[in-house]
Amino acid sequence: MIYLDGNTLTIDAVIAIARQRAPVALADAARPRIDASRAWVDALIARGAPTVYGINTGFGVFANVPIRADQSARLMRNLILSHSAAVGDALPEQVTRAVMAIRANTLAKGFSGVRATVIETLIAMLNRGVHPLIPAKGSVGASGDLAPLSHLALVLTRDEADHDEESGEAIYNGERLSGKRAMELAGIPRLELQAKEGLALNNGATVSAALAALNLADAENLARHADITLALSLEAIVARSAPFDERIQLAAGHTGQIETARHIRELIAGSQLLDSTKKVQDAYSLRCAPQVIGAARDALSYARKIIGEEINAATDNPLIFLELDGENKSRSGGNFHGEAVAFAMNLLALAVAELGSIAERRVFRLTSAHLSDGLPMMLVEGGGTNSGLMMAQVTAAALVSDNKTLAHPDSVDSIPTSADQEDHVSMSTNAARHTREIIWNTTRILAIELIAATQGIDLRLKNLGRGVEMLGAGTRVLHARVRRHSSFLDRDRILAHDIERAVELVESGELIAEQGD
Repeated sequence: MIYLDGNTLTIDAVIAIARQRAPVALADAARPRIDASRAWVDALIARGAPTVYGINTGFGVFANVPIRADQSARLMRNLILSHSAAVGDALPEQVTRAVMAIRANTLAKGFSGVRATVIETLIAMLNRGVHPLIPAKGSVGASGDLAPLSHLALVLTRDEADHDEESGEAIYNGERLSGKRAMELAGIPRLELQAKEGLALNNGATVSAALAALNLADAENLARHADITLALSLEAIVARSAPFDERIQLAAGHTGQIETARHIRELIAGSQLLDSTKKVQDAYSLRCAPQVIGAARDALSYARKIIGEEINAATDNPLIFLELDGENKSRSGGNFHGEAVAFAMNLLALAVAELGSIAERRVFRLTSAHLSDGLPMMLVEGGGTNSGLMMAQVTAAALVSDNKTLAHPDSVDSIPTSADQEDHVSMSTNAARHTREIIWNTTRILAIELIAATQGIDLRLKNLGRGVEMLGAGTRVLHARVRRHSSFLDRDRILAHDIERAVELVESGELIAEQGD
């Protein structure tokens, strides 16, 4: 059971909720502050004063329009209806689950003025498998992810009329239904929103944070596999081991570089292929790999810090601070602005794109006879009749080029909205979505390197008349595992199938588990 208290949610817990459907509960310790902040909102509505944005006023450019107490519920319902303007394909289920978990955790901090039942409804949807369909496009990352989060709110909220067509859509037990029907089947009552609650549900960069958390987990997996594919390529191309010497890394002092080189040394330990030729040094894609993969690792460490903070942040506006003196316990601010997440995703995008870029250069060397120290052109015997891995390298090149476009930093592309009241936005959701595409591409680039490197190793060993005992202790195990999924290419076949099997191997983490890490 993962307990949400607003302060201790971890990225690993978000992944468990999103992908393994870990059960969730609201921590008892969070309830007193939730109830107290709600009581202040109720008292404010009863008094009709002071004036507080979004509670007794309109939103955005309408912030100066007063709202009567008897209009509070209508104001909240209209907010959700009018802001449900996102477009495009629905976010994957795992992303939606991460969104719900992070939003519930945000509200559990007790700064948002919602009833505990709002949080409990989100948690019930997670535990019973009601997954709202949230269109992926339509957020500028400030005031948070308003449009996509409103589509989430449609499913769990209602008004007195409760029209089916105004309840959004959700997947329940594998079936696409109206939100109203999905909640009925799951036995979860839908809520009539009270003052502040609609704003608390849709105001914050929570879709950005959910995508970011999943992106980070996948990027960390790719960084680990970048070490693995590099080590296998080093064996195939009979590289030099000197660039991975610990003294070189310590002389630089970069943490990620030191870690990458250490891991490579463990994988290639005992190799009889490395250092077996008279060449003085290798190309940068081999020799400088610790510096590149290591820099990516350091970037991921920064992203982990920022995302870990964001999933425990109070991100709506205004926030309620009960300890404040005076009648007005609220403060308006800008925690909904997703700039921190946008920067983290921009950096993550660059890091993952570089993992793919340097891996493709190694694939290129392996498939080029004049660069591979004696391997056959396109890593196939009988070249001419057979094209070997020619097009696999082309595919990798296409994916690298796609990454270069996707890695443009979205955070510098602000477009003013809401009649210039919201005159600088983060584009954090676009940054996170584009990073997700880069991760997809790079997973396939590394899969192609797995195929090329193991093919190169087999051809090298065949030429030498030797067996896998020539490989390092770690690379020998890795080679055997890859070969269980993808056989030696002795003649042309449909490579797309091999690539997707290798993708499954990377995404499963099986190769990492094989190493005991």
